[in-house]
Amino acid sequence: MKKLLMTFAATTALCSPAFAQDLEIDELTFGFIKLTDMAPLAVAYEQGYFFDEGLFVTLEAQANWKVLLDGVIDGQLEGAHMLAGQPLAATIGYGTEAHIVTPFSMDLNGNGITVSNEVWDLMRPHIPSNDDGTPVHPISAESLVPVIDQFAEEGRPFNMGMVFPVSTHNYELRYWLAAGGIEPGYYSPENITGQIGAEAFLSVTPPPQMPSTMEAGTIDGYCVGEPWNQQAVFKGIGVPVITDYELWKNNPEKVFGLTAEFVEENPNTTKAIVRALIRAAMWLDENDNANREAAVEILARPEYVGADSEVIAASMTGTFEYEKGDIREVPDFNVFFRYNATYPFYSDAIWYLTQMRRWGQIAEPQTDEWFKEVAASVYRPDIYLEAAQSLVDEGLADAADFPWDSDGFKEPTPASDIIDGIPYDGRTPNAYLESLPIGLKGEQIVVGEEIQG
Repeated sequence: MKKLLMTFAATTALCSPAFAQDLEIDELTFGFIKLTDMAPLAVAYEQGYFFDEGLFVTLEAQANWKVLLDGVIDGQLEGAHMLAGQPLAATIGYGTEAHIVTPFSMDLNGNGITVSNEVWDLMRPHIPSNDDGTPVHPISAESLVPVIDQFAEEGRPFNMGMVFPVSTHNYELRYWLAAGGIEPGYYSPENITGQIGAEAFLSVTPPPQMPSTMEAGTIDGYCVGEPWNQQAVFKGIGVPVITDYELWKNNPEKVFGLTAEFVEENPNTTKAIVRALIRAAMWLDENDNANREAAVEILARPEYVGADSEVIAASMTGTFEYEKGDIREVPDFNVFFRYNATYPFYSDAIWYLTQMRRWGQIAEPQTDEWFKEVAASVYRPDIYLEAAQSLVDEGLADAADFPWDSDGFKEPTPASDIIDGIPYDGRTPNAYLESLPIGLKGEQIVVGEEIQG
């Protein structure tokens, strides 16, 4: 496990005096997974924003998402770069039970779905082409249906990888498949494989291992964050078919998670952490992404992502490469600050909860009020706005960049921004579930191998 340790003491003389004198704890260890969306942590460290807050920080790469979550729960880590679903699942007791909160959302977008060369060759005849011969995007999973049918006729399961059962990647992959009419499978309290009734079989693979696992033929495709989709292109072993920006424009991604106990016992330290992360996110997006090349250089280091800088730059600097040479402009593929990316919206939390309910991880029906109460117990915009206000007061941030009057809910995501044309409104989660043609809704539950109700 790689460790980064500051080589200079965090003295209060060089820090923001409002916080350095009042920190409850100043030596902190944060965990992360080797993905480009851990960038706010790396930047907060390398640009000295943690240091400015009087924080003596160690950053540790973790082997996988479960190890990372366990580290935060048992206190080996004070906080971590987390899957947005992890604090929510832990708080409601799905898997490991613990009250985890997030006062900071780390980014928007940043994921893709990649298939093997064999699958791509079988899909391609079912995808329309532009005048220059390149495929029309976004690519619907409908083009995958005949491939899955062919696999079934040959007695072969169609296997796809995602990074964790409560990951954005699991839900995005399921969303894409279901939007194309493919059943991605269900969970039940007795069967947590998520493969009940599946036509495509999803299983967990750690992000850095996705390309090699697909190359070995164990999986036929995967959903993962960068740089592991671009790595498949770079190695010539697969083709990214869709980005999550095309799936759901400006969808929420990772969060920074801490235990509720840590936040309660260390309010000033928590505020200092959020201040540093906000500044890092601002740096990543400022001046039309002018700092992205510098960010790529940081992330390419072995202690962070450790991938080739060319691979990281392929998506971090405003473009995305699908097939070799098919490079397209996607300026918002990675968003770290604009569009209120760092604000922890309740509506984002509720979307994850609806997907847990949709696929059976939340086994029983819940009221709209339940969804909202869980969201408010995990997502903490109050802490975020207090940190943001202090940055504005000190002239370190612009007041116009923060949603001071928000009630925690975004405006509904319009149908035009989502691949299946179904709008999302976080204020009415059960009505949203009813609008989705595939998935649990109303009183439905999974019993054995069947959906009942």
